[in-house]
Amino acid sequence: MKAMTSKEVTKKVFNKEPLFILDVRNESDFNDWKIEGENFEYLNIPYFDLLDGVEEILDKVPTDKEVLVVCAKEGSSVMVAEMLEEAGREVSYLQGGMKAWSEHLEPVKVGDLKDGGAMYQFVRIGKGCLSYAVVSNGEAALIDATRMTDVYLDFAKELGVEIKHVFDTHLHADHISGGRKIAEATGATYWLPPKDADEVTFNYQPLEDGNLVKIGETNIDINALYTPGHTIGSTSFVVDEKYLLSGDILFIDSIGRPDLAGKAEDWVADLRNSLYTRYKQLSDELVVLPAHFMIIEELNEDGSVSEKLGTLFAKNHGLNIEDEAEFRRLVTENLPPQPNAYQEIRETNMGKINPDDEKQREMEIGPNRCAVR
Repeated sequence: MKAMTSKEVTKKVFNKEPLFILDVRNESDFNDWKIEGENFEYLNIPYFDLLDGVEEILDKVPTDKEVLVVCAKEGSSVMVAEMLEEAGREVSYLQGGMKAWSEHLEPVKVGDLKDGGAMYQFVRIGKGCLSYAVVSNGEAALIDATRMTDVYLDFAKELGVEIKHVFDTHLHADHISGGRKIAEATGATYWLPPKDADEVTFNYQPLEDGNLVKIGETNIDINALYTPGHTIGSTSFVVDEKYLLSGDILFIDSIGRPDLAGKAEDWVADLRNSLYTRYKQLSDELVVLPAHFMIIEELNEDGSVSEKLGTLFAKNHGLNIEDEAEFRRLVTENLPPQPNAYQEIRETNMGKINPDDEKQREMEIGPNRCAVR
């Protein structure tokens, strides 16, 4: 019996490989959030139903496919995997369980910058979060970094670059930002939209429309574009006149929800104006890099998440609703459940509360719920 790491499972997702997953969590937890892959098959049998043995499910577990047993923290999946091994089956278990899956970040190079350097995307495959590193001439800027700060610090060390700037496109409500912690560890400047920062308890550099921040010695401008709607301070970035980092305003298959600060009715007009007016003024050739993805089909062949703005204006339903009343209904009535502990997450990102690592993990468990489609 062997452990399979979240990184190994991520590669199977990216490569569209087949995998049979025996998930031994409770049915409600499985239905709410699971490991997704285009060619994955699933069997959900709660661990407590298997305490007397696995004989009754042997005919449901294939012998001609790779089998992975999954639970919340690892322990239950190890026990079930051991029982299956004793019954003559070859299986693996997910190392660290769904907690590890929620925290795994996979760096993917998105492309080169015109004067040297590169854009990297960090895919948080289990949570649907996307964060970014702009690297040029020995310097780096991070955008929408998660609380797994060591991944970014190790990445910078590996590339031999110094993190000079850290940005959050908005005050996040579905995951805890690592931006402030990284800035403190590296001496980098931490940027936050001031309209989202009324209640923060720490110092920051105000990120406002027209800000130009240079990374490296080459002429790479990170141009802030005020695009409210998901939050009142939501800010997009145009990097190198090539990439549009859209935060949680625009996704590949959906658009941002305006209700996570309790302001859905107030912010609908802002959301529509940002998407239908401000973004319309931008080049169709810009490559949109969002802060989240919602469904596994949004991943490209290399595992990255991106699409040209012009393509999204042609294909994304949320960008093609002419009637304003219909648009208002979509983003105020057609909403998925709100993220787990989103108020506590917002307060953590404001610096008002400081939960320990285990509490932060619990607060973030679950899928991306920042979008409407």
